[in-house]
Amino acid sequence: MNQFLIIFCLFILSGHSIRAADRSVSNLATKPLLMAGKRNLYQRVLTLPNAKLYPHQKLSKDDPIEIPPFSPYYVYQRVNDNAQQEWLQIGLGRKGDIVGWISSDKTLEWNHGLTLSFRKPASGKDRVLLFRDKESIKEIAETYDQQRYEQLYSAATKGKSIKDSPVAAIQPLKDIDIRKHFYLLPIHDYEEIYLKDSTARLLKVSSVSLEASKQKNSDTLKKGANTLSKANIVFVIDSTLSMGPYIQRTQEAVRKIYDSLNQQSLLGKVQFGLIAFRDNPKAAPQIDYLTRRYVSLKQGKNAASFMKSVESLKPALFSSKDFVEDSYAGVLSALNVMDWDPDSARFIVLITDAGARGEDDPLASTGIDATGLNYAAQKKNTAIFVLHLLTDDPMADHELATRQYRQLSQYPNIGSLYYAVPTGDVHEFGQVLDSLAGQITRQITQSDHVQNTQLQVSKNPQLAGLQAKIEKLGHALGMRYLTNSDNEKAPDVFNAWLLDRTFQNPEKPAVDVRVLLTRDQLSDLYSVLKKVLEIAEQGMISPNTFLGELKSLAATITRDPNQLGGTTATTSGRGISLSELGFVREYIEGLPYTGEVMNLSLQDWQSWSVSQQTAFLQRLEEKIAYYQALHDHVDLWISLTGGAMDGDSVFPVPLDMLP
Repeated sequence: MNQFLIIFCLFILSGHSIRAADRSVSNLATKPLLMAGKRNLYQRVLTLPNAKLYPHQKLSKDDPIEIPPFSPYYVYQRVNDNAQQEWLQIGLGRKGDIVGWISSDKTLEWNHGLTLSFRKPASGKDRVLLFRDKESIKEIAETYDQQRYEQLYSAATKGKSIKDSPVAAIQPLKDIDIRKHFYLLPIHDYEEIYLKDSTARLLKVSSVSLEASKQKNSDTLKKGANTLSKANIVFVIDSTLSMGPYIQRTQEAVRKIYDSLNQQSLLGKVQFGLIAFRDNPKAAPQIDYLTRRYVSLKQGKNAASFMKSVESLKPALFSSKDFVEDSYAGVLSALNVMDWDPDSARFIVLITDAGARGEDDPLASTGIDATGLNYAAQKKNTAIFVLHLLTDDPMADHELATRQYRQLSQYPNIGSLYYAVPTGDVHEFGQVLDSLAGQITRQITQSDHVQNTQLQVSKNPQLAGLQAKIEKLGHALGMRYLTNSDNEKAPDVFNAWLLDRTFQNPEKPAVDVRVLLTRDQLSDLYSVLKKVLEIAEQGMISPNTFLGELKSLAATITRDPNQLGGTTATTSGRGISLSELGFVREYIEGLPYTGEVMNLSLQDWQSWSVSQQTAFLQRLEEKIAYYQALHDHVDLWISLTGGAMDGDSVFPVPLDMLP
């Protein structure tokens, strides 16, 4: 019987995606690969269970990093190694956020967001059969061979094996509510056919079932505790000639944090360390040292010992050889020589106004580049922030330095923890440093149930973006110490073909079509659709533009929800929609299903009566209300990493509830 059943279970995974990348920042692909025959749609994949990420496109001495299943990535390169194994270079975003390489057999093609859920069986004869190949199910469907279908169906339900049976599995007899027990049936291919007198679709899906992994501290997890309990923060400061004001301001920021912790009786929960770096003394002997640890984390448990240890830190009296420093040496020193607490979340804050010496620089001491150093940090569960001071020195190559530091500060499923301080403004630098350290400390106080104030989101867009990432980062690092994946079992994954209509009653759907969205994407959808509808109701756009906006929005949801907000004229800031660019048709070509609005033409709209148009607008308003309710119903959202619900948690939204 087991060979015929697909068993879907709620899964709570404790693996965490960690980012690595290709070896050279300068050689990174700038755009993902396009889908075949498309001008504006890029290749994407979902990771399978037990997928591993490598820094290179081959197995190497570097330990791989496990990635949570169903993590979406863009594909930047496809390369075959000497064994003709295909490797994919993957990234989180569409603008060069490379994370590393993965074997293609550990991925699923994910060129749209459509997935299926089984309907509750109404009788004993309408469970869905999954076939091993398209030809077998197509022949039975097109000839409407009821006898053959009944034979295969009966054998599958009884768990009997028929010689050369094309059936791979059957829908479980017991109803599995996808809202309570999440499973995934992503659609990869389809073909329209006739089933008796009705139009039907053959769908190629991947079936993935996962068993719940056992976890430590399950009671704690059920309460949703995923905040930080302790933190180690190590400042890696450029101590060359120009850095005096920033060293002083860093001391001031640390003093403020100590005062805050002391007031809440939490001294010792956050420990600070400090490493200074300059440049290779071989190039400029007068600069004295390459790296030096001024404050260990043990010394940084309280303000007095930190300030006493850092008293002797002064900027160099002489300039280095050029306007690049060996900042990678400072970060590597922090990773390797600092006395990290194994039970604390780890943060490095790199502060510099200069670019870094790359691996090919003869004066570089590490022989490592940004991506290799990022990989080393992720292996040690350490997040790297970079505060890059864009001073006005004519010798500075800030463009190159920005690329280096954005790559160095990448963090899995969050993005780059990089902040560019315009003109090196000391005041703004101080604000960012206060916000960064203060926000981490605030998360510590939350875990200790200390009453604290609401996070004040900055009016500075760049700082507000960093604050949002820090909030996510706190959840991610907090969960790292609450879970265990030792007992996780490898799931069953296979491809199969099925009919989207009930064989005995072709008028009746056998499955529901859904779009997998994150909670943040649903929030974006709510905001965009609400704004488009408000503008339309105010008469500020023509019916043609209104329909174009809706079609742009609907096409984006099903193809690439990450672009929400950037493909409609009312929200993109460019005044041009996907429809006006002529890409809507490209987006919907190849999709087995589309929402209501995609089949609506201007002629249809104009031919409708006022009551019909009003009813359509009311349906859109009902969908907006549904998005709000779904967003607020926290129990429905599924964390793919086993943590508490956050903006990256997912829910398969029914297609008929989308525009």
